[in-house]
Amino acid sequence: MKHLICFLVLFLISGVGSFDLVIDEIPDEVENLIDLEIDGFPSSSKTRNVRHQRSTSDWGYVGDLVEDDDKIGLYSYKVQSTITSRLANTMIQAKMVNNAKRSQHIVFDVQVPKGAFIDNFTMDVNGITFTSKIREKSEARKMYSQAKAKGKAAGIVRSNALDMENFKTEVNVPPGTRIQFELHYHEMIRRKLSSYEHVISVKPGRLAKHMEVDVRIIEPQGLRYVHVPNSLGDHFDGITTISKGEKKAHVSFKPTMTQQRKCPTCSSTAVDGNFVVQYDVNRETTGGELEIFNGYFIHFFAPENLDPLPKNILFVIDVSGSMWGLKMKQTIEAMKAILSELRAADQFSLIDFNHNVRCWRDNLVSATPAQVEDAKKYIQTIHPNGGTNINEALLRATFILNEAQNLGMLDPNSVSMIVLVSDGDPTVGELKLTTIQKNVKQSIKDEFSLFCLGIGFDVDYDFLQRIATDNRGMAQRIFGNQETSAQMKNFYNQVSTPLLKKIQFNYPQESVSDVTQSSFHNYFGGSEIVVAGKVDTENLQHLESIVTATAANAELVMETLRDVEELDGIMKKDKYADPEFTRKLWAYLTVNQMLAERNAAPTAALKRNITKSILQMSLDHHIVTPFTAMLIENAEKDEIMLADQPKDPRRGCCPGTLGLTPNAPNNNKGIPAWANITAVPVSFMPEQRSPPVSSLSINRVDNDPHFIIHLPKSQRNICFNINSEPGKILNLVSDPGTGVVVNGQLVGAKKTENKKLNTYFGKIGFYFKNKGLKVEITTETITLKDGSYGITLTWSDTGHIIRKQLLISVKKESNVTITVGEEMSFMVLLHRVWKKHPVNVDFLGIYIPPENQLSPAAHGLIGQFASEPEVYIHHQRPGQAPEKPQATMEVKGNKLTVTRGLQKDYRTDRVLGTDVQCWFVHNSGKGFIDGHYKDYLVPHLYSFLKKP
Repeated sequence: MKHLICFLVLFLISGVGSFDLVIDEIPDEVENLIDLEIDGFPSSSKTRNVRHQRSTSDWGYVGDLVEDDDKIGLYSYKVQSTITSRLANTMIQAKMVNNAKRSQHIVFDVQVPKGAFIDNFTMDVNGITFTSKIREKSEARKMYSQAKAKGKAAGIVRSNALDMENFKTEVNVPPGTRIQFELHYHEMIRRKLSSYEHVISVKPGRLAKHMEVDVRIIEPQGLRYVHVPNSLGDHFDGITTISKGEKKAHVSFKPTMTQQRKCPTCSSTAVDGNFVVQYDVNRETTGGELEIFNGYFIHFFAPENLDPLPKNILFVIDVSGSMWGLKMKQTIEAMKAILSELRAADQFSLIDFNHNVRCWRDNLVSATPAQVEDAKKYIQTIHPNGGTNINEALLRATFILNEAQNLGMLDPNSVSMIVLVSDGDPTVGELKLTTIQKNVKQSIKDEFSLFCLGIGFDVDYDFLQRIATDNRGMAQRIFGNQETSAQMKNFYNQVSTPLLKKIQFNYPQESVSDVTQSSFHNYFGGSEIVVAGKVDTENLQHLESIVTATAANAELVMETLRDVEELDGIMKKDKYADPEFTRKLWAYLTVNQMLAERNAAPTAALKRNITKSILQMSLDHHIVTPFTAMLIENAEKDEIMLADQPKDPRRGCCPGTLGLTPNAPNNNKGIPAWANITAVPVSFMPEQRSPPVSSLSINRVDNDPHFIIHLPKSQRNICFNINSEPGKILNLVSDPGTGVVVNGQLVGAKKTENKKLNTYFGKIGFYFKNKGLKVEITTETITLKDGSYGITLTWSDTGHIIRKQLLISVKKESNVTITVGEEMSFMVLLHRVWKKHPVNVDFLGIYIPPENQLSPAAHGLIGQFASEPEVYIHHQRPGQAPEKPQATMEVKGNKLTVTRGLQKDYRTDRVLGTDVQCWFVHNSGKGFIDGHYKDYLVPHLYSFLKKP
């Protein structure tokens, strides 16, 4: 093999972008392709996908090949793709022969859909095979450096892909060499405009003796239709065959060599484009389809037959000088068509901008025929010139929407959105992209969605993607050509019909884990929401899901119940079905969700943590991501090549990132009827005020921990501290009469201070026995549990949960209010400290109004004072400090020495607090509370206090 010279270049290309090969420590900015010369040809062990691999020795007769002038023959070009419940596994294989009398390059060049995960690549030369494996990037680069130091060749590649990515391998081989390339990737087929569309790039580059595209579809929901448009041209009419059953379909495209020719005497191929398969599935349930297999569940949600929600839409159009010509002409054509499709219930306006910002109307107007026609005339008069002031244009748009909302002009059930169309970076006004992103985020305030269309190759698409994802929208690149108008209209059609808002997916908390995003801002007609997670099928017979959402005229609650073994028969009997489809779909959604979260992470520490999680997922599931690399090596592991996807400055973190939206609080409206029914799930609800309590007339436990008991009759505040140990649980309220329990678990400081370890409440539990509800509040999450059902919010949410007339209101990074009808309410306050503080930790405070309607049987460190004791304070005298006088307090038959001082109420000022005067009882409240404070220790977070 010493005479064999191999040049390997693995790279992804789209448009003008490409994988650029980097040798040694050449910086990422290098953009020239560099060939690799390898001494000898690597070999390897069997590929992971054995059923697709054939050795070159098994080809048989390879004569009758049509060769170009380079004498390279394409023996076969095969594409096999299997779709199992939207998960498409695709293999592209090419077998080629060098029939020239000299060594020359053979190229394997295929397009892979953007966002697909490459999971395997193999190459076989004259029966010697080498394969790939996935490694962490720094480890792979280290191996590359070691290989280079030993005189072995290696390469590192980088990506700058757009809509499609090219995987290209170039090998220099001697005469007579047979070589086989095989690439595997998988992707989730997303539903757009009421159809799933599977796109396979078929560009063999030359005539193939054997040409085949084979697509199999297995959809347990059942197939509504399967359609193959004539995307490769009229030349191939009648060649594609479709066999469709109830739940399966087979599509085959096998043109003969004669049929492949551009003309009867041509030696070039007419096969050059995308092979497209379109289909849709049956939908019998409104709540979606649950598919459970091999320990994972996938929830497909695409309800139909719903009335559209009215929309408030602002079009923000870049009319700078760079839009001159075809781009502007196509944009005007698209906008005229889009304006014609607005519904009578919609409101809209137009903003065009260059270095200045102009508004067609300064406020939203109804989409009447007259207004739409006037807007079309305005669009027609636009003449591109000047710079690009994106910041001011978007802030003007958000101002119009915010003002309309403040004036009550927006239908409470409507959906508000901004659509930005631009072809370049900002050149006027605010130029810093992170500042623009922050300004827009603060102005939108999680109220609206921002959708971005980036035209052409000069636009910073990563920025548009980040700013859209950050504001509950998505971005799409539009190619500046004759099809710009059609692409814009197609994108608008995807978001033109909002059917639902505030969609929440709920599953039994004890049975599922690692659930992907389960709260969505909007659902648009013709699309599909997909949620996945792990499920404990060993201890579960059925999995139930409950979806809540706001429709045009109602609050919806949609339930779905599935047997966990329902798919076993179909999946195990069908030899083409992928038994790993649920795991792969879960991993696909999870990794893409983490990539999007990393892109929007506000701190470097959070970004590092997310990166670690992405890396581990990439290694566990054998996929190439921006933090892993694909090593290609022979069996002896002494020949190494490397392909990876480092960060590209024009694309930001990660190619293939999906636009995911964060949790969405509801707008202001009353409690829906279903919230009064005990059998329905939790749901996000609008912010409601808790029963008013004054700053003084409240019982509170805060800081480390300080108790302040307000005695309404005597209008006094009595204070005491409890000094216990970390991990101990103190009972605050135990009322067997109303079935209410409130307990707090202590957490310790990081180290002792002045020979004392301070303790704080790190977790507070509420148990409402009569309702069967439990609420657990920590410094990280707020969780409501109802038997097997549960829902968790984080402190980064502002949201509301209602279940069985119990309302939980979360104010972001501030407090949680629990309201139980008119009877009682509780507030838990969050205290954040500097993460690197050497002593302090995050902790909670609790505030309980004495007006809560507890029963006479109530007890606990706070509950016992529901029945106010007689308190007599007299003989006031100077204390050790002038500002802290002492007195004698008579209570419960005890005479106590108490000290006048100040404690803090942190409800209005969580940093400094508000001073509250009180009489302080020493020795952990001894004499003021019944018994000793240790009598109030309980074993569990939801335990009642045992009677003495």
